Amino acid sequence: MTRSAEFWDSVYDSDTAPWVIGEPQPAIVELERAGWIRGRVLDPGAGAGEHTILLTRLGYDVRGVDLAPNAVAWARRNAAEQGVPQARFDVADALRLSEATALADDGAPAFDTIVDSALFHIFGTDPDVRAEYVRSLHAVCRPGGLVHVLALSDSEPGFGPRISDAVIRESFGEGWELEDLRPARYRGRVTGSVAEAAVHLEQHNGRVDLAAWLARIRRV
Repeated sequence: MTRSAEFWDSVYDSDTAPWVIGEPQPAIVELERAGWIRGRVLDPGAGAGEHTILLTRLGYDVRGVDLAPNAVAWARRNAAEQGVPQARFDVADALRLSEATALADDGAPAFDTIVDSALFHIFGTDPDVRAEYVRSLHAVCRPGGLVHVLALSDSEPGFGPRISDAVIRESFGEGWELEDLRPARYRGRVTGSVAEAAVHLEQHNGRVDLAAWLARIRRV
């Protein structure tokens, strides 16, 4: 079952989002440095906008979208405060990306790279919604384009919706080629909503590095 925009808005209103860490995910930074982010870029579930801000600053044509209006407002403020006011953010449903002007002018898929940081695992427990999301990605990713998925892993104790590598493998079947799937780390913030689950985790200034998966999937 997916959460409503109102639920996510409330998380930003209360500043309890454990994924709002004030910086991009190190794993995404390394992806860019390694040359795996190219062309027009989509950042679905952009949240506080750190990845869209980073990539915009580096000269990419990137668009961040989020279901929660409060997340988009936060991201726009964040971009302005970081001196990147040209970073683009819009409210959009990740399950219906093609309806959110995410296509090229001729109606073809618009994006060469899609960077999913901690969105896919939100749908991980519901195979029907997960399939809908993957179809939505397929509709806006150009043939030959790449989808990068950074998702929390169930291989270690932690917090948040954690998934197995099998969920990723099973989700990206026909129309996709799974090129790489490896263990990674996801940096989170220990807030009141996850404090109990994080009590046994090693913390540094209120931050924890959680087990994750990093997948590279090519649209065929």
